Amino acid sequence: MALWPLNLIIVRTFILGHSTRPWSLAAIVTSYNIHQVYPTTIRDSFTPFPVLRTERLTLRQLLHSDDKEIFALRSDAIVNKYLDRKPCKSIDDARDFIGVIGNSIEKKESIYWAITLTGADKLIGTICLYGFSGDCSTAEIGFELLPHYHGNGIMQEAVATVIEFGLASIGLKSIEAYTHCENLGSLRILEKFNFKQNRNDGDNLLVYKLRAIS
Repeated sequence: MALWPLNLIIVRTFILGHSTRPWSLAAIVTSYNIHQVYPTTIRDSFTPFPVLRTERLTLRQLLHSDDKEIFALRSDAIVNKYLDRKPCKSIDDARDFIGVIGNSIEKKESIYWAITLTGADKLIGTICLYGFSGDCSTAEIGFELLPHYHGNGIMQEAVATVIEFGLASIGLKSIEAYTHCENLGSLRILEKFNFKQNRNDGDNLLVYKLRAIS
């Protein structure tokens, strides 16, 4: 796992634990009984901002004080290798990005978490749900992690809890992921969580989809 970058998604709009458990969609659905926990209004799930916790991680809202870590993440050559975006060139670029994300969250267009180690609060990666359909039945997932933290199951842990939240609290019926065909690390994570290749989108871009059990 340490041999490949965890920069999963090529996103199409604003660009956006140590667990060996064999996660399956069936297990997630069963444990959260998702058909009975939809909020009265689906986008009520967005407010207040949903802080998620796992055994090792806290997924919290992105803050203006995360500017240095966002700059490090979005300017890193390994993280950016498979991403169709311009790397951050300055701390101002990072601050502008944080502002864009904040506006998107306020409009309830996306949920964008800073990944931190519980007790440390320093951003080490990000994960988001965005591109929601009008009825919030579908969304896209994207995530990235600083290379220093690769190979420790951190992104597996984060992805598991975000999938659980998307299915249980928002009531998503499917989640899509866009990834480069050569990004083997990302493909392995998607397949671990039972995402299935849905289609190709261009020469190198693959679209994977996770469907909820009806």
